[in-house]
Amino acid sequence: MTTTDFRELRYEVQGPMALITINRPQKRNAISLDTLEELHAAVAAAADDPEVRVIAITGAGDRAFASGSDLGEVEHRDLKKALEPIVQGLAARLERTPKPTIAAINGICFGGGLEVALGCDLRVASEEATFATPEGKLGIIPGGGATQRLPRIVGRGWGMHMLLMGEPIDARQALAIGLVTRVVPAEELLAEVRRMAEHLAGFAPFVPQFMKAMVHSGMDGSLAAGLALEKFAQGALCETEDKKEGLRAFLEKRPARWQGR
Repeated sequence: MTTTDFRELRYEVQGPMALITINRPQKRNAISLDTLEELHAAVAAAADDPEVRVIAITGAGDRAFASGSDLGEVEHRDLKKALEPIVQGLAARLERTPKPTIAAINGICFGGGLEVALGCDLRVASEEATFATPEGKLGIIPGGGATQRLPRIVGRGWGMHMLLMGEPIDARQALAIGLVTRVVPAEELLAEVRRMAEHLAGFAPFVPQFMKAMVHSGMDGSLAAGLALEKFAQGALCETEDKKEGLRAFLEKRPARWQGR
């Protein structure tokens, strides 16, 4: 295991997984502008590391994934700063990185914290996790992508309910509406995410990269355009060495030896 120290994060490479931990437990892992800058740097480092196959994000302690944006900064945020794509940029980076990303949600996941999680490909929650978009109570609206990503993930009805009501929902309800796909006991959360990372690392490197590209491109366009793009992508993968190795390994009943080409 290798560790790189940030001021407001912990960054660890554990086997095929880079684990990024928001490390502000005294503020329930509220996300400051410095935190965001470091998150960008950590995600970029993980994306560039050839040993890393999966990127996971969690929060320090057992109370919060991230309680939202640091309100001490939001209080002094003017219109010019509010219009900058601050959290939106991080969520977009998580979507664009070719490696699978997992949010390991270990507690409170509100506001900007939820918006970071929405940028991840997979969301796994502990049984103690809670979710909310409470910005309306502060006289503002979400600015990190929740008005767009949340309805796309959970549907218009539940998206509108969470955005307008601002009330927390628990992990079981989040599972029921598709906001998360797995709920596990708190003490098993990181072990489950590591298991998922090991599973994902068993695929050829091109596979999750192409899967992500197809989903994001398809969701932004028409069904016909998405289907056409899918066939082109499948055809491109059929020409790779990894596709040939995958078929040989299956027929020979052995683990595949991926080369990433």
